[in-house]
Amino acid sequence: MKKKKRAQLPFRLNILFFGVFLLFSALILRLGVVQIVYGEQYRKEVERTENVTVSMPVPRGKIYDRYNRVIVDNIPLNAITYTRTKTTTPEDTLVIAERLAKYIDKPTDKITERDMKDYWILTRKEEAKKKVSESEKKALKKKGLSDKELDKKIYELTLERITPEDLKEITPREMKVLAIKRELDSGYALTPQIVKNKDVTNQEYAVVSEHLEELPGVDTTTDWERRYVFGNTFRSVLGSVTSDSEGVPREQLDYFLARDYSRNDRVGKSYLEAQYEDVLHGKKAKIKNITDKSGNVMETETVYDGQRGKDVVLTIDIELQQRVEQIIEDELKAAKRFGGTPLLDRAFVVMMNPKTGEILAMAGKRFAKDKNGKVELQDYALGTMTSAYAMGSAVKGATVLTGLQTGVLHPYTYIVDEPLYIKGTPVKKSYQTMGRINELTALQRSSNVYMFKTAIAIGGGVYRPHAPLAINTEAFSTIRRYFSQFGLGVKTGIDLPNEIIGFQGTSTLPGFLLDLAIGQYDMYTPLQMVQYISTIANGGYRMKPQIVKEIREPNNDGKELGPVIRDFQPVVLNRIDMKTEYINHVKEGLRRVMQEKGGTAAGFFADAPYKPAGKTGTAQAFYDGPIQSMRNAQTYNLTLVGYAPYNDPEVSFAVVVPWAYQKEPHYPINNKIGRRILDAYFELKKERLQQGTTQNKQNATSSVSQP
Repeated sequence: MKKKKRAQLPFRLNILFFGVFLLFSALILRLGVVQIVYGEQYRKEVERTENVTVSMPVPRGKIYDRYNRVIVDNIPLNAITYTRTKTTTPEDTLVIAERLAKYIDKPTDKITERDMKDYWILTRKEEAKKKVSESEKKALKKKGLSDKELDKKIYELTLERITPEDLKEITPREMKVLAIKRELDSGYALTPQIVKNKDVTNQEYAVVSEHLEELPGVDTTTDWERRYVFGNTFRSVLGSVTSDSEGVPREQLDYFLARDYSRNDRVGKSYLEAQYEDVLHGKKAKIKNITDKSGNVMETETVYDGQRGKDVVLTIDIELQQRVEQIIEDELKAAKRFGGTPLLDRAFVVMMNPKTGEILAMAGKRFAKDKNGKVELQDYALGTMTSAYAMGSAVKGATVLTGLQTGVLHPYTYIVDEPLYIKGTPVKKSYQTMGRINELTALQRSSNVYMFKTAIAIGGGVYRPHAPLAINTEAFSTIRRYFSQFGLGVKTGIDLPNEIIGFQGTSTLPGFLLDLAIGQYDMYTPLQMVQYISTIANGGYRMKPQIVKEIREPNNDGKELGPVIRDFQPVVLNRIDMKTEYINHVKEGLRRVMQEKGGTAAGFFADAPYKPAGKTGTAQAFYDGPIQSMRNAQTYNLTLVGYAPYNDPEVSFAVVVPWAYQKEPHYPINNKIGRRILDAYFELKKERLQQGTTQNKQNATSSVSQP
């Protein structure tokens, strides 16, 4: 029995040992699988340390005119980008640039001397070391500089000692590499940087796409470029966008970084593009980069696809804008051919709906030299709100209303138009002596003397021939206070930056009060003039000029606009402090200017079917334009303001032509432009009505013919 038990014990031990052996074998096999088969994957999982989310730019919103025609669009571009890691070195980007140079061309015109010196040091290290001697390095160390400060100082000395002969060693092929490397180095860690997006050929795009494995960080994608559909039309007001190389303007860096922008994002840098940047910029795509301990990107994940910017609909009628700009060009050239002064170089037009304040056209043109020195007519629409001039008799509507409201005039007040001889002042008179006239005739025929005597009465003065004129200087403030109610001498409130208020004379001598009353002292902008005449046209309400009509959600199918997010309603800035009967009285005088015999503009507008009203202006001025040798030369500004139809105004306008002539005879450019722009407005209206009628008939026929 004992022998039998002893025999069973080793057998059981053997089974135990065999079981243990199998378990160890399984464990070893499992460890082998983990380490050999899945080892790299698990190592990466262990080293995965950081999730970095970056924002990717999206296309900007589009800009439309009031009839939903695209004015500013985006053009898709093939693009090659590079995203560097946090540990990328200059040597790394040099390798990538050398490889990429085999597949793409890159212009070298942006390479600077500093770029070339940095490249020379990087690619010629032994030669670069010799630029600073060991004794110099020891001397620098003795100054107690830190290692970082020492390296910086040595690098600066090396840069200084690189000669033009050294730089000549850089070959054309290397220049191409340097042009690419320059772009690779200009980006920010984990943020895609455009390497090339202009003129990327299909072959370049395809070849780079095929070799992405050997180009870490490089990618092929789609970029966009702003396209201004109507060329230079309205171009200065539309503004511009920074390029990808410009990025965010340095002076606004903190502002944009706080709003989730990247340093190399393109942003609006002037006027509409800048004013509505928050709307046009869009919601950036969010990409999560998963990096290892060394900062290398292991994986990317799209968190949010982004949405292109919202669309902006303007109040501008781009077709009318085009016609107005062409009219200005035609008439400026005609005035030059007529023998106009060399000082004449610009003209402005603003057209507005007087009931809503919507700007329909805002145009300016001026002669200027292009980059090659050739004189051409360039867009200067911004001048309608950033430049001011003496406007002359066009402001007399405000003068008469001021006289009526202050009580120095009453409807049908008769005053004798005669030369005024004020001691110490040159004779002041109208262009012709008119005798005894009332305020309607004074407007119709543009009497200066009527306005002079009105201003004297406002100032509490009494005119006596050849005697000094004494007035209360508070009259300047009184007239300006009433003028400001029309928008003269104050900001109009337009939704664009950099508007000026004009210029106000500082002297309070009595003669200048008379000049103020006829628009030959203070200076106003063309935009202020259209607001002023609109205030009269609509019965006394100063409307805020508006350039933006709506903001809409983007609609990516491109077939129609998205839903309205914000609708800009008309804004009344103030009601002028004047009786309605006085306003209507002045409106009758303005009607006579254009429709009755003797009216200063009747020769140009009496036969107009749309029955306009308005006021001409001529102002003696001193030239202060770009021709230095002609500064302070005496000249004349020509202006015209008006609206139509006179009994139910739907369009108001201001025409301003500074420095139009120096002596008679002169080309009536203000009236020529005024008639043509009103004709254009009503012709377009008629064409659209006919098109609408035709379309309705076609729709009706189509619906009837359907089974």
